[in-house]
Amino acid sequence: MENSGGIKASLQGRYASALFDLASENGTVSAVESDLEKIGEAVKESVDFAALIRNPQVSRDAAGKAVEAVADVLALSPLTKNFLGVLAANRRLSALPDIIRAFAAIAAAQRGEATAEVTSAHALTDEQVEQLRQKLEVREGRNVKIKTSVDPELLGGLVVTIGSKRIDSSIRTRLNSLAQAMKG
Repeated sequence: MENSGGIKASLQGRYASALFDLASENGTVSAVESDLEKIGEAVKESVDFAALIRNPQVSRDAAGKAVEAVADVLALSPLTKNFLGVLAANRRLSALPDIIRAFAAIAAAQRGEATAEVTSAHALTDEQVEQLRQKLEVREGRNVKIKTSVDPELLGGLVVTIGSKRIDSSIRTRLNSLAQAMKG
């Protein structure tokens, strides 16, 4: 497990690790991982949900009821639903995005996988993603799962992040480097 020790040392990592341990005992790691992906998407897509988890003025009780309603709408497993309740009761909902990332990293490390976050200026085709995945697997020596996102400000090229390693071949970075070199 590559850097899971560092992950588990953080507050978010401790929550993610505890959830992973419970899911492992119950044999529901993949279900919980899927639930957390749904929650992550809900936070990204719903301004109201994102505001709710970050608002310290929402009472524990109100936050608990809100996340219970969200869990019902998303049809989350009982373990994930209970976990969200614990986060609400402990006023840790603001850490949810980081907990989701930490859980995914722990689960991937357990499976011997690495997750590559790939940002491009334009959406990549399935064929391009597959070619990139194959090249990254050769480089990393293990299975690589790719999560893509689009950032038009890159202008072109890719930014690939695997764990603490970053490969930045974006045109924006090259132009910034050129500008710095010209300044002297």
